[in-house]
Amino acid sequence: MLADLHLSTSLLYCLVTLMTLYVVINFNSIFKGLFPSKESKLPRSFPIVGSYLSLIKNIHQFSDWSAKIVNSQPSSTFILHRALGHRMVITSNPANVQHILKTNFHVYQKGTSITALAHDFLGRGIFNVDGDAWKFQRQIASHEFNTKSLRKFVETVVDTELSHRLLPIMDNAAAHEVVLDFQDILFRFAFDNICNIAFGYDPQYLLPSLPEAKFAVAFENTTTLITKRFRQISPLVWKIKKFFNTGFEKDLKKSIEEVREFARKVTREKKAELQENSELQTSDLLSRFLSSGHSDEAFVIDIVISFILAGRDTTSAALTWFFYLIANHPNADSEILAEINEKKLEKNSESSVYNEVKDMIYTHAALCESMRLYPPVPTDGKQVMQNDVLPDGTHVYKNDRVIYHPYAMGRSEKLWGSDWPEFRPERWLERDSVTGKWCFIGRDQYTYPVFQAGPRVCIGKEMAFLQMKRVVAGVLSAFKVIPAIEKGKEPVYTAYVTAKMDGGFPVRIQQRA
Repeated sequence: MLADLHLSTSLLYCLVTLMTLYVVINFNSIFKGLFPSKESKLPRSFPIVGSYLSLIKNIHQFSDWSAKIVNSQPSSTFILHRALGHRMVITSNPANVQHILKTNFHVYQKGTSITALAHDFLGRGIFNVDGDAWKFQRQIASHEFNTKSLRKFVETVVDTELSHRLLPIMDNAAAHEVVLDFQDILFRFAFDNICNIAFGYDPQYLLPSLPEAKFAVAFENTTTLITKRFRQISPLVWKIKKFFNTGFEKDLKKSIEEVREFARKVTREKKAELQENSELQTSDLLSRFLSSGHSDEAFVIDIVISFILAGRDTTSAALTWFFYLIANHPNADSEILAEINEKKLEKNSESSVYNEVKDMIYTHAALCESMRLYPPVPTDGKQVMQNDVLPDGTHVYKNDRVIYHPYAMGRSEKLWGSDWPEFRPERWLERDSVTGKWCFIGRDQYTYPVFQAGPRVCIGKEMAFLQMKRVVAGVLSAFKVIPAIEKGKEPVYTAYVTAKMDGGFPVRIQQRA
């Protein structure tokens, strides 16, 4: 019976592979002219495969392609028909987003179809579960984001990493006219920070030698490779590849094993440390979860890996695009520099780095504006647990996937006006009529769901802003970051688990006068 299973599975795998190869090789000749010429039109759907051919043709520009389609629809919603009759409902309608993330929260969950994709990596971590497991992790983690912890994070972890590692590397690059991949530098910076918060461990990834830390490299490989599962015509394809340990699944398995083995080693060391000294301060997430009484090692590892994923990719992605935009908008650069200098003048002996950065209003607006155009997480999905109707009248059915689209929402004329393509921090600000100072005017979280919204809204939002503002203050007060991109070329926004600048962000560093 097992031999029959292996034979039938092998035949199915060969059939799917041959069909895919045939379609890819003959794509232009077979389907030329069948798809609408304008990307804003709905993709054509065919029997059995649905719109898979159009999807795979645009997979490397999925964020832009799907954003143009969804924003061209009167309801700001469209249905992407996937293979074998599966449906994906994509929306950039704030009323729908509120319905999904808050009003009918219980109907739109992670669900088995989504959690299965990342289960061997994230397991039962907070971003891959629903219900009580999610509530418990959120409750424990929330203690890490109180004012006292945030102040300590900024004044010790972030400030130390900034002054002892990031700024000296930039100073050396300026002195020797070295071109840096600033995306990689910011990624390393964020990785060191989040490992300190999650594990109480310093991987020393941002050293002058820019080392290839095994854990960091494996983590990066995992997040890149796991995205390929989303791109298969059917989940059956990647599951077969995983079963036979072939293709990208072979590399993915190795990377996941390296990540989890390292996390296991650190967890055991931390556990032993806590047992030896019961009075030890629980100053990191790992200590908090271990001290909560959980003895399931795999579960604790799942939790910590999830938080590393959240803290590592999001802030580095946001800062990469921020520095690119600031370099191309000198007026915004001047406003931020003036604010940095003003805060330094206001600083007194009883003040702190934390107080210096938390009220940087213009910088905060510039970061929000940057993430409007280039959100760290371009899309997010839920599984429909029961039949429902969205506020715009779209019917959704049990087991449909529903995607809300922050990238498309940030580029919607309906939401931001005809000047939406412009980077304009002032759209988030108003002048106080008495003092003449800027006041921040936020948007509701369903129009701007960059940090999710509703019960699952990001609990690390304030920490992320504090970290980013401290980096901005430290970097821009000392240096100009000048893109070293070929003239006339625009960087490409590409999405894996989170968004990146395709090919990195080459820059030259120049000392401020």
